[in-house]
Amino acid sequence: MKKVTVSVLMLVATAMTASADGKRYGTIRDKVTREECGACHLAYPAGFLPAVSWKKIIGNLPDHFGDDASLDEETTKHVLNYYLKHSRHGKFRNPAMRITELRWFVREHRHEVSRRARKRAGTMSNCQACHRGAARGYFDDD
Repeated sequence: MKKVTVSVLMLVATAMTASADGKRYGTIRDKVTREECGACHLAYPAGFLPAVSWKKIIGNLPDHFGDDASLDEETTKHVLNYYLKHSRHGKFRNPAMRITELRWFVREHRHEVSRRARKRAGTMSNCQACHRGAARGYFDDD
């Protein structure tokens, strides 16, 4: 029984956690969430932001960073519940609303991304422009 529990915990940790040196992040495993969010941009891993941030972001889909990303009520609840269940929990002072504003993101990208690469990507939130494996949870330096 102990072996099974440890194996399951290791599997969950591998699938859902972010590691600064391993560059492996969880992916969106829920089909509805992956399809709805991924229709316009990379379906960002829930662990990138705390639950309080996802609640605000998904709670305001009619004004989703300047775009109308409205969903029907049932789908909105489904997506919100997925993100709340799989996001970081705890107390956060001034939680970020954008992944690109997080300290680890700024630290990782500050000196690495050239003007040319930024121009090619169009925006720093376009992970797939530089990280070809982003949709699979890999954000290493490609």
